[in-house]
Amino acid sequence: MAIWTKRVILALFAGVWIGGVMISGWNPVTGTTQTLDWIVGNAIDDWNVKILLFDFLIGAGVGLIYKSGGAMAIGRALTSKVRSSRGAAMMGWLLGVLIFFDDYTNTIIVGNTMRPITDRTRVSREMLAYIDDSTAAPVAGLALVSTWIGYEVGLIGDAFKDLNVDYGAYVAWMHSVPFRFYSILAIILVFIVAFTHRHYGPMLHAEYRARTEGKVLRDGAKPLMTTEVDLGMPKENGSVHIFIWPILTLIFVTLYGMWYTGGGGAAYAEGGLMEVLGNSDSALALLWGSFAMVVVAFFLVLAMKRMTIEEAEDAIVRGMKQMVIANTILLLAWSIKSATDAVGTAPYIVDLAKSAGVSGSWVPLIVFLIAMFISFTTGTSWGTFSIMLPIAIPLAYGVTGYVGPEVFASIGAVFAGGIFGDHCSPISDTTIMSSMFSGSDHIDHVTTQVPYAVTASSVGIILYILFGFGVHSWAVLLPLGFILLVAAWYVLSEWYGKKYGIPHGKVPVYVAED
Repeated sequence: MAIWTKRVILALFAGVWIGGVMISGWNPVTGTTQTLDWIVGNAIDDWNVKILLFDFLIGAGVGLIYKSGGAMAIGRALTSKVRSSRGAAMMGWLLGVLIFFDDYTNTIIVGNTMRPITDRTRVSREMLAYIDDSTAAPVAGLALVSTWIGYEVGLIGDAFKDLNVDYGAYVAWMHSVPFRFYSILAIILVFIVAFTHRHYGPMLHAEYRARTEGKVLRDGAKPLMTTEVDLGMPKENGSVHIFIWPILTLIFVTLYGMWYTGGGGAAYAEGGLMEVLGNSDSALALLWGSFAMVVVAFFLVLAMKRMTIEEAEDAIVRGMKQMVIANTILLLAWSIKSATDAVGTAPYIVDLAKSAGVSGSWVPLIVFLIAMFISFTTGTSWGTFSIMLPIAIPLAYGVTGYVGPEVFASIGAVFAGGIFGDHCSPISDTTIMSSMFSGSDHIDHVTTQVPYAVTASSVGIILYILFGFGVHSWAVLLPLGFILLVAAWYVLSEWYGKKYGIPHGKVPVYVAED
């Protein structure tokens, strides 16, 4: 249904409802009441409530920072000295990495902040949209503190609880990070092409056109409108302090919250940092951090007279509204796990895999490929996570019998595969927003980005294959992946350069006049 309707919320609810009907003897009335019971039960669960409130609060904080002009101020401060096309592309990449706490905010800030600068330095809108898109979800998904982490840790923790596994969800999340090959390689590839100006595929045409003709858009392109519908235009007199201090508060309070709830010095003395993180209540720590972020941002915008109380309250409410869809998906994701638990989905899949002789080492490759397909056809990474993690974690754990590299790699593969499809899909929200805020023609953005996404994902597939053959150390796989990525980029840029008559696929560096 998700593939057919392109509506993940509808599909998730239908999945929960079908589960309710199945365990109710196919009675639609009692099945509906069971569905509502699952949703209510998941909504009032202690951990879940903390995550939902965290999402709303971080949305409120982001709303304040954005609307007050703090985000734009930090962008202007960082980009005031940029004059060359290389400097503009690199600054876009750096901003994308620095704005790690939310992919939507990343997309809005990087696109709007960098567009005048990249236009002045003749960087194509297609390239800006690619930088914007490929430093949004991959960065937010990897960040230790972001709007994503509560969702990701929540899904992992729920799967462990269903399996009666006593293992810290946050620790498992951290162990999965080095196995998110696509996300890591995608960020690295943006840096490589931005610094070297060597391109391939349709992007080579776009960048060469922009440098030599000064056309940041192709003739006949139809860029999406760049309007901030939810929050409106930010204040022009924003201050970098309104960006820096709330974000630092969020990070510090969250990390301290994890230390405090994890047992502090006593736990550290017993088992080190992993012991602390394993015992910590990450949901509560994130809740503390996000609340502190909102408080600091609120007092700053009032003390610096950037907003009135009414304006600040409006920004908080509008920021919270931005998280409604995310929290709806999250609540239904928890509920569909209740449904799959009730009908025995995970044990059934695990038994099938065992009977087919699938080893734990091959689970990451399998779930990566499936996650790529689901996210591409539905256009959503979060929906893919909610569908795949309740199956991937029990599958990897079921065929191995312990929480180890196979489970961590399977978690990472789901996250990486979901983000890949999200990047390539023309119906993805972040892909659309990247086109929108970069002022790019949407189809031009998709067609120029896909070759780079496929390059990074192809290297990721090779690494998961090697994992299947027994190479379980990310310390071996990641450096190898970097070498393969650089080799693929070099060969492709050389080949396309010869094909299009542009030596080495390298476009010239443009320096703007004062």
